[in-house]
Amino acid sequence: MTGYKLLYFTVRGRGEAIRLLLAENGIEFEEASPTPWPEYKPKMPFGQVPCFYDGDFQLVQSNAILRYLARKHDLYGSSLQSQAKIDMLNDGVEDVRNTYVKLIYQNYEAGKEEYIKNLPNALQPFENLLTASDAGVTGASVDGKRSFVDYNLFDLLDIRCVLAPNCLSEFPPLKAFYDKIASDPKISAYRQTEGFKTRSINGNGKQ
Repeated sequence: MTGYKLLYFTVRGRGEAIRLLLAENGIEFEEASPTPWPEYKPKMPFGQVPCFYDGDFQLVQSNAILRYLARKHDLYGSSLQSQAKIDMLNDGVEDVRNTYVKLIYQNYEAGKEEYIKNLPNALQPFENLLTASDAGVTGASVDGKRSFVDYNLFDLLDIRCVLAPNCLSEFPPLKAFYDKIASDPKISAYRQTEGFKTRSINGNGKQ
């Protein structure tokens, strides 16, 4: 038993890539919701979740958690150059995710149509990078070996497919990567659980 615990709200949000990493790699963990939130917030280093515990060790910030788990479970590339590529790709994921968060929480009704119209421009760099790899076959975006960024990228694409169901149709390598991870037996089984099915994507119900 690892003694892992994830503290997060009952939404996918910033916790989902962490859940996916743990699920596919068969890593046991406990999950709890930080309610009532006013009691938990002062205990968080930056006043926010997700928060991850490895025994008595506390860690916040979703990407720091992903990197910590990646280092512990051999999901961070096999060389400095691989790790740099993984970090580069993850930074790209975060850039696109941030525009999505602004849409969902600040400009959903007025901005959704324009956002979907511009979505191909946001996805094209990922298509370019994955075209040069075997990602559609391996489900790994860097050097043919699964890493933490694959879960973050998959989650990014997954919520885009809810917002715009056909958004991957013009990006074959990107779609192949997405389909490969979605069809993984452990990922597929996780996505059939009640925990996954009952979580909203975002805290305000918009998606």
